[in-house]
Amino acid sequence: MSLVSMPFVGGAADTALHAVAITVLLGTIVAIGFGFWKIHELPVHKAHSKKHQQIGLISALTWIGFIWHWVWVIAVIIAFVDGEKALCRIRDIWKENDMQQANTEAEATVEEQHNA
Repeated sequence: MSLVSMPFVGGAADTALHAVAITVLLGTIVAIGFGFWKIHELPVHKAHSKKHQQIGLISALTWIGFIWHWVWVIAVIIAFVDGEKALCRIRDIWKENDMQQANTEAEATVEEQHNA
């Protein structure tokens, strides 16, 4: 065998190896596409399982997310975060700060009355 000759070229083995390579290449592309699709549809499946009120919005954002990926991130946030609980928590934090400020002002008023 010389350095110039190529094994498997021009025979049945060459054709078989090309068929195997094309099959592996197409299988890999299909598997990557399927995995990408499953990950991309994750917000929609989560919204359906939670019976989310904004399923239409999440579906639209998921489709738009194929073009603009940051929109898909918004769909994930909407699907996974319970908006009602989040707003209640923000409200409680806001009111807690107001209550602490009111208590501090009330204590200052009481101290002023004692000092007077």
